[in-house]
Amino acid sequence: MASIQTAPIVITGDPVLYQKAAPVTVFDANLDRLAQTLMATMLQAKGVGIAAPQSGESQRLFIVASRPNERYPDAPLMEPVVMVNPVLLSGSSEWELGEEGCLSVPGKRLAIARHLWVDAQWQDLQGRTHSGRLTGFIARIFQHELDHLNGITLLERVTMASQERAAASGETLL
Repeated sequence: MASIQTAPIVITGDPVLYQKAAPVTVFDANLDRLAQTLMATMLQAKGVGIAAPQSGESQRLFIVASRPNERYPDAPLMEPVVMVNPVLLSGSSEWELGEEGCLSVPGKRLAIARHLWVDAQWQDLQGRTHSGRLTGFIARIFQHELDHLNGITLLERVTMASQERAAASGETLL
């Protein structure tokens, strides 16, 4: 059996990271292979999530895979979830400032304000729809990866006006 290949991680500055990713419309073996490649790449890089644009693929797919590791020693353990065409339905009115890193922004960790919880909807690799409330660190990963699908990296997120207000005053934003 052939081993799963990893992909090079696209680094900030590459145009694919700044464009809105295309919706996935075909659920086939190519999509499965992309998810497997992303998983292998994320694990090798010690990430807790990865979005398709980070491998150069402008598709609305990411993986949320929280687990304790060198980069996030206090991360909760969960089974990885492949999320296709994810949507943030709603978020808590309370925000939390937390330090985030990004595989596409190596060597930087930035304070980012995120919703404490989000209600989300997504499809799996077979196209079935799922929804649920994500909380804490899992909600943070979801929001971080969703930013990637919308062409936003940590470097843009940290300079957004709402970020600055939340970080400076601790105010609640939605």
